[in-house]
Amino acid sequence: MLDPREKVALFIDGANLYATSKAIGMDIDYRRLLSEFQRKAYLVRAYYYTALVEDQEYSSIRPLIDWLDYNGYRVVTKPAKEFTDSSGRRKVKGNMDIELTVEALEMAPHYDHMFLFSGDGDFTALVSALQRRGKKVTVVSTLTTQTPMIADDLRRQADYFVDVVDLVKSVGRPQTERPVVEEDAD
Repeated sequence: MLDPREKVALFIDGANLYATSKAIGMDIDYRRLLSEFQRKAYLVRAYYYTALVEDQEYSSIRPLIDWLDYNGYRVVTKPAKEFTDSSGRRKVKGNMDIELTVEALEMAPHYDHMFLFSGDGDFTALVSALQRRGKKVTVVSTLTTQTPMIADDLRRQADYFVDVVDLVKSVGRPQTERPVVEEDAD
């Protein structure tokens, strides 16, 4: 699946990968993830997309974002929208699909194989567009949870599918305790 001569780009939907890794009870070791791809192919770029709640004094994701930014990832953020749902629970909504899609299409001339870390079915059209440009696309998500974290149409469209559970063997670590912040993965 991974040819060492290929130019590879990683596109990580941060909220989606967080929800997926949480669902399987593991954290991703982003240092090991980066070195794994650098070892197996020519890694052009690794992007990490997430929305941030701007007016919080402390965001539990801020240390990760800062670390990624200084350690080889191109971090793309935008302010999240905070609202209260009909049950009175505080929710955070931050959709980064458009940013990820635009960057993936703009970068397409510079890579052969895209790894999309998301199960969001909204990316099916992006995968199809990249394939029409001759790109290979691997989608990384999971089927092992009670409700699969990957949309069936996205999985069918992708050239390859990697279950995060299999990836965790080389780039995972047991989950650490964190404050609970509800984020919508879409």
